Formats: sequence, C-alpha cells, structure tokens
Amino acid sequence: MESLTAVSKEIEKCTLCDLCLKRKNTVPGEGNEKASIVIIGEAPGKNEDLQGRPFIGMSGKFLSKSLESIGIDRSMVFITNAVKCRPPNNRKPTKEEIATCRPYLIRQLSVIQPKLILALGTSAASSLGIEFKHLNEIKSRFMDIALGNKRFKCLVTFHPSFPMRFPSARKSFLADLSMAFNSYKNLST
Repeated sequence: MESLTAVSKEIEKCTLCDLCLKRKNTVPGEGNEKASIVIIGEAPGKNEDLQGRPFIGMSGKFLSKSLESIGIDRSMVFITNAVKCRPPNNRKPTKEEIATCRPYLIRQLSVIQPKLILALGTSAASSLGIEFKHLNEIKSRFMDIALGNKRFKCLVTFHPSFPMRFPSARKSFLADLSMAFNSYKNLST
C-alpha cells in the first residue's frame, strides 16, 4: 500500500508544470495521516513556499483560530492544497495547474481514506471534480464525490482568505466548519 511519504517525495521532485520553476519548496500537506477529515485549500502562498508547510500564513492563522473556536485542534486533521507549488504573485491556480496536481491529491486521499473532505474555495472544489459556475451553488452543501475508485463525503465552503477580507462572511464560514465537524461526529458514531 502506498504511503503519504512516498507521495510527498514524488511531489518534491515534480516538474510537470511551470510552477516548479520558481518554487522554493513544494507543499505536499501535513497533519494527521490517519485523519478522518482532510482540509483542502487552493495553493501555497509566500510563507508556505518558504517553509514547505500548508496554511501557515495569515489565512492559515485565521483557519487555525476558526477551527479552535469550534473545538478542533489542527493536529486532528490533514491539510493540503489543490496545487502543491506557489503560483506567481499568489495568483489563483489555473485549471491546467489544478489538473496537473490532481493525481497527487487523489493519491493522498486514497491513502488517508477520510470520512469527510472540507474543500476551501473554488480551486479546492474544482480539484475534486465538482462542477459549478458560482461557489454559492455548492457552498454549505454535503455531496458525495467519486475520486479514482473511491467515494468521499465533501463539504465546500469559503477559502479562509474570503472571511478575513469580508468580516460579514465569517459567521457563514464558522457555521460551515461547525456543520462539517458535527457531521463528522455523526459519521463516526
């Protein structure tokens, strides 16, 4: 059986798209390898690129505080991104970049076998093969998705950078986090 370490080592050597040309580090993901919940973001930012760790910049601090506010410690989950290298100037990853990294994400999810995936934003949702025109069509809704030969339960919400910039979205973001983790508790019993 494949391990997360093996997938991470492949990601570290990846040269499948131009994002590899300017990266300092790849950011495969981190956290509990036996996590029942996997959180997927968009792409590494500057701090993540420098340290090779996901969600450690401003959005990461906001995400960690939001998780703590509902009683979830970051060490309980596995956190990764749709794209494993930083896009220039923190731009949104392209559909091609997301498609290039998607096999790595599917392999990570196949190893972890989470009970729930929390997709943060449009890039994360797209990386899971969810089709939509606007985030509002899929936000706050549980859905079953097929990746490879496995099925997963997923909830899509805002990327943390959105409620950071627009405080009026914080209540909705926290409600989605609570809904996701309460659903997980129900799945576990």
